[in-house]
Amino acid sequence: MSRSLLLEKPGSWRIVTTDLRDPGPGEVLVRVEAAGVCRTDRDLFEGGAGVDPRAYPLVPGHEWSGTVLHTGPGVDRGLVGVAVTGEVLRNCQVCDRCREGDTNLCTGAGGEFGFTEPGAFADRLVVPARLLHRIAPEADLAAAALLHPAAHAAAAVLRAGVRPGDRVAVVGAGTVGVLAIRLLAACSPARLVAVDPRESRAEPAVAAGAAALVAPGAAGEEFDVVIEAAGGSAGAHEAMLLTRRGGTLVLAGHPAGPGTPLAPGDLVARQLTVHAVAGANSAAWAHAVRAYNAGLLDLRALVTHELPLEEYGEAMRLLADPATGKILLRP
Repeated sequence: MSRSLLLEKPGSWRIVTTDLRDPGPGEVLVRVEAAGVCRTDRDLFEGGAGVDPRAYPLVPGHEWSGTVLHTGPGVDRGLVGVAVTGEVLRNCQVCDRCREGDTNLCTGAGGEFGFTEPGAFADRLVVPARLLHRIAPEADLAAAALLHPAAHAAAAVLRAGVRPGDRVAVVGAGTVGVLAIRLLAACSPARLVAVDPRESRAEPAVAAGAAALVAPGAAGEEFDVVIEAAGGSAGAHEAMLLTRRGGTLVLAGHPAGPGTPLAPGDLVARQLTVHAVAGANSAAWAHAVRAYNAGLLDLRALVTHELPLEEYGEAMRLLADPATGKILLRP
């Protein structure tokens, strides 16, 4: 049996107990240690723009960590008892995108945990073993649930190709931005600055390795590499203006609603190299997990609340407060 949170429709949820199927070929059964709550989960709760009404009912939860309890046929039994986290997209590993390494762009994906497949707002989760990443025994297993946004940050940093001595800025000092700053700090940039209008984000940004946090439009300098992780309507335009001629711009946020467009003429005149990041491929996941296991990522510092599964409604309320960091649900 398994307890899980069933979101029946926007704003309506309940805790249910169901029979849990055994892991099939290539799959494992995981005991969930913790599940992270993000803005996307709030969109599902509210039924916001872009949410397919056909998705309901569903069990949310795409950021998670746990311990392998059982293995299905064809899976190494040595995984039992191992601490793990896992990728969200059930990528096929055989389409052209997967073959080229862009597993996050899979064209034959079999589902997405927490969206089209039951997610981790539950005490048990069945997932393909090939999507797992091992967590070091000495690492904080609950905080490892935040390796999902860390992998997104790693994808942006890998795309940026920062070299020692580069001048780097990160626009947006939220979860992904702060994690990107921490990974960038390990690249030995000559200067690393966070750009965000919220003064409250200065402490986590500086703790992650930024020299300072400045308000949009107040940097007074240009940078070799700029990563946009704000997701706000004006973030991409601000990031472009901060990038020096011939520099590299990485767009990693997910803008909502209309904003200031990036004019092709500006990109051409500045001769910018522009990358976009949509989630994280398996290589970015491996990069983030390796950094976490080595003690280079302090994910625990991002957590402001830990709640039992039954307080999911409170978690949704807390997300409306800009001062709220990451929330972990503990089944």
